[in-house]
Amino acid sequence: MTTATPDPRKQRNHPDEIVIGLVSISDRASAGVYEDKGIPALQEWLGQALTSPWRVVTRLIQDDAPTISATLIELVDVVNCDLVLTTGGTGPSRRDVTPEATLAVATKEMRGFGEQMRQISLNFVPTAILSRQVAVIRETATHAALIINLPGQPKSIRETLEGLRDGAAGETGKAALKVPGIFAAVPYCIDLIGGPYVETNADVVKAFRPKSALRAPRPD
Repeated sequence: MTTATPDPRKQRNHPDEIVIGLVSISDRASAGVYEDKGIPALQEWLGQALTSPWRVVTRLIQDDAPTISATLIELVDVVNCDLVLTTGGTGPSRRDVTPEATLAVATKEMRGFGEQMRQISLNFVPTAILSRQVAVIRETATHAALIINLPGQPKSIRETLEGLRDGAAGETGKAALKVPGIFAAVPYCIDLIGGPYVETNADVVKAFRPKSALRAPRPD
């Protein structure tokens, strides 16, 4: 009898470690014409926002639907990512096909994420109505992941993840939150699809869970 060798891509360093796929979608950046800024911005933000264990897997790819869909399938089905964040390719131009490629690999659409991102961005620019970001769940027999399309600009990425704050800082030195960012709902969504228990830095973004879903972190 032979024993299968564990796939290192599916092993966790901690019971609550979340594996996050970061996908930057750009013809020119993937060809080396200019430096990608989406993945570094996301890594920096995650480093500030997450307090529980996390690990990222990155992909820089061209802007075509078959490549995008294949990358999302690989990250969820093979690498076992719990969360996949994409940047780029969500506008109205003919080369912008990220939403279509994302929906093509989905088992459930999570429309509230896209609606909230546009609501936040409309506070800054009227052209936010041109953004077509979507979020979906992809499920296999043994695993599920949340996939979210984010804007391409680092400033917009931070705004949609953190939310819209009042202009005046309070006693904590941080302005009061006026409109919640989408990441506040991500940890509980990951809970509901069977993923790890994700905790956040409330000064950046406070994860929301009903009281019945709160628990202590697992030991190492």
